[in-house]
Parts: sequence; structure tokens; C-alpha cells
Amino acid sequence: MAEPVKAFVCGHPVAHSRSPAIHGHWLARYGIAGSYTAIDITPDDFADFVHHIRENGYAGGNVTIPHKEAACRLVERRDQAAEEIGAVNTLWFEDAVLCGGNTDAAGFAANLDERAPGWAENRGTAVVLGAGGAARAVLFALRQRGFRDIRVVNRTVARALELADQFGLGVTAHAPDAATELLGGADLLVNTTALGMHGNAEIAVDPATLPDRAIVTDIVYVPLETPLLAAARRRGLKAVDGLGMLLHQAVPGFERWFGRRPEVDAELRRLIVGDLETAS
Repeated sequence: MAEPVKAFVCGHPVAHSRSPAIHGHWLARYGIAGSYTAIDITPDDFADFVHHIRENGYAGGNVTIPHKEAACRLVERRDQAAEEIGAVNTLWFEDAVLCGGNTDAAGFAANLDERAPGWAENRGTAVVLGAGGAARAVLFALRQRGFRDIRVVNRTVARALELADQFGLGVTAHAPDAATELLGGADLLVNTTALGMHGNAEIAVDPATLPDRAIVTDIVYVPLETPLLAAARRRGLKAVDGLGMLLHQAVPGFERWFGRRPEVDAELRRLIVGDLETAS
């Protein structure tokens, strides 16, 4: 009988991660004899940990803050998303070669596919708030879906310019004071900043000037209803929380390690929402 497959999520800190609950749910649901555990690894110890993943009996795992960029440098092979985003959040082996991928972009797009069907049909204009690692994943997803006009708004405009230079034609950089004007023609507004996160009541931007057709999404999922999403709903706009991105980004890794593509369904969402409510 084959040994149970082992996978992990590593970060520093990592105790807050919902990934063990997500993967544990799927393992139980599909009757798979495997395990998925959280491992706290400091930056100083991360490279050594990665070099011994296979030796320690793991089929692979997830990587979270602050190790995603380091993981991108340490793997032997990267998928296109990881190459362009510059970060790896999923590790697996192919013919004993350690591979790294980034599923955040796919998770972002899948969340909108589920909660706002047709969101990318007109391939129009998107405003992205923030210029960090999450924004890179969002820009990759938007370019993959054909968005022609992507406006990156960030307090430090130089960082937004870096993304514009990296992602090329159609991506422009802007200061926050331009946001109101930029929103006037936007089909999609994406918040990738920490504004609105639990304990931070500041609204990322006022959605009042968005067109009636616009969709607003926030990658923050604690709380599920951020000030931005609440304001968008009061304005009568379609609003999508960030929890689905977390759930959908976990799908490719589970399939690689355990051999079955899992389903993101209402039962899983209820489980994680309950976990978030218990922790708050």
C-alpha cells in the first residue's frame, strides 16, 4: 500500500493560515489518505527547508508570506504566472525536479468567474489599487483575460510605474489623487491594498464615480464585507469579496499533490466563513 501523501503550507507566521482547513476538508470529502500541515519557517531557514522537501517526504506544498519571492528564486522550474509575477505560492515535483507556480492570478479570476459571471467579456478598463505582490497577480490575470486599459493607483507612484513597465502596453501608473477621475470609465475596480482589513476602517477609494455597470472586488477577506464593498453595494454595484480567491487558488496544488481536482462549493465556503467568524 502506498504511503499517504504529505503536503504543507509554510510561512512566518503561519498559524493564521486557513489552508489546512481548506485542504483538510477536501481530504476528508474525497476520502484521501493524506495530510496537509502548517509549518512555521523563518526566512533564515527557508532555503534549507526547500532543499529538503522531498527528503522529508513531502509531495509539495504552499508558500505564503514572507517566502514567495525567495521560493521563486529557489525552484528549478517555474510556470508562466510565477515567472511574470515574480513569486511562487505552490511547490510540486515533476520527475524529481522541484517546480514552482503562482495560483493567485488563477484564484482571482476564478472567484470573479463564480461570483460575477461575464466580468471580463468586454475586456475593458480596470482600476487596480496597490502595487505590491497581490497587484502583480491581479495584473497578470487581467492581461490573461484581455483587459486593454489597466490603471494602477498607488501612494508611491514609482512602484506603480514598475508594474506599468513590467506589464507593458495598456498599463498606466497614477497617484491616489487621480482615482476619482480614473474611476469614471472603469468596468472593474480591484483593491489589493490592506485598507479595509480587519482593524482598518479606512475606505480604499470612494466608488461613487464608478459607472453603473462596474464591478468592485476586494482581495481582503477579513472582514468579508470591507468598507469598500459596503460602499459599492450602497451605490448599487456588483461587489465580490476576496474569500473566493483564497479558496480557488488552493485548487491546483491539491490536484497536483493528491491527484484529484477538488471543488470549491458552498459547503467549503461555509466552513471557512465559520472559521473566520470564530477567530474574529
